[in-house]
Amino acid sequence: MPTLSVIIPTYNRLDRLKRVLAALEVQTGAPADLEIVIVSDGSRDGTDDYLRGLQSPLNVTPIFQANQGVAVARNAGIARATGELVLFVDDDVIPAPQLIAEHWRLHAASDGNLIVLGPMLSPRDFKMAAWVQWEQAMLVKQYDAMVRGKWSPTARQFYTGNTSLARAHLVAAGGFDPAFRRAEDVELAYRLAARGLRFVFNPAAVGWHYAERSFAAWLEIPYVYGRNDVIFTRAKNQTWLLPTVWHEFRGRNPFIRGLTHACLDHARLSALVIATLRRAAEMGAAARVPAIPRMAYSGIFNLRHYQGVADELGGRAKFFAGVATAEKPAPVPGGAS
Repeated sequence: MPTLSVIIPTYNRLDRLKRVLAALEVQTGAPADLEIVIVSDGSRDGTDDYLRGLQSPLNVTPIFQANQGVAVARNAGIARATGELVLFVDDDVIPAPQLIAEHWRLHAASDGNLIVLGPMLSPRDFKMAAWVQWEQAMLVKQYDAMVRGKWSPTARQFYTGNTSLARAHLVAAGGFDPAFRRAEDVELAYRLAARGLRFVFNPAAVGWHYAERSFAAWLEIPYVYGRNDVIFTRAKNQTWLLPTVWHEFRGRNPFIRGLTHACLDHARLSALVIATLRRAAEMGAAARVPAIPRMAYSGIFNLRHYQGVADELGGRAKFFAGVATAEKPAPVPGGAS
């Protein structure tokens, strides 16, 4: 049976980290030689002192570094890990008791070229911000589609809060690119897919996602992902990616397309629209009409994503020129789209 290392990057989340470790202590069916590598990425909340004095039945290896971002932190964990398999768990994802066993089981029965993706579900004992609830609902929608066989998991579902693969593949691919502080996981996944690795979704490998994010931080996510879609296409030879973005835009509902047409490159109007949609979401939630916040947050998220694409391309004219001329894209790496 292969050996396994769990890699956890952490930054100023000591209380959450303690819960992650407590959950790892009670895993069922985990390998006896399990290794836990925790990388403190410049934490200032007492995490480092806690790890230095940690007494645990787990085999824990702490690493301390100046704050350099999660890509550098995960690379440090990969370099120190000794397991044949690596399981990435985020410091706000609490593993269900069977999480490790479910990852390990699929790898033990595979040819070694498998990437196992586990779900990050919303815990029942934690109230998320409304925009994070929407984000989690979109994740669950993807999970349900994969379980039903509507489409296969691909590199685009490679979220390192709960995923595993052979360490040798990570090393051979060069690890995470430290130039990216967001979307660094999917960028690596595109390279792994190009090496012939297969993605599989295991709904039983459950992690409970205690996600906390301000509205401003949430707004930044789709925007950076949009810019990175262009960067990955141009600088990382992912030539399928922008045509996919444009093809997907054509299939968006009229509300999303209309918002994008009206607001791209119009900063004041965009800010007004976002504020209005946020208020509409709050009112819809108060009135217990879930369709309203669902549509409002979807509009905000997509608008920010397409603005990121347009800004990196050089403006709305180039964005809509791409939409007008793009042909059907190639399949997404790692599986069917």
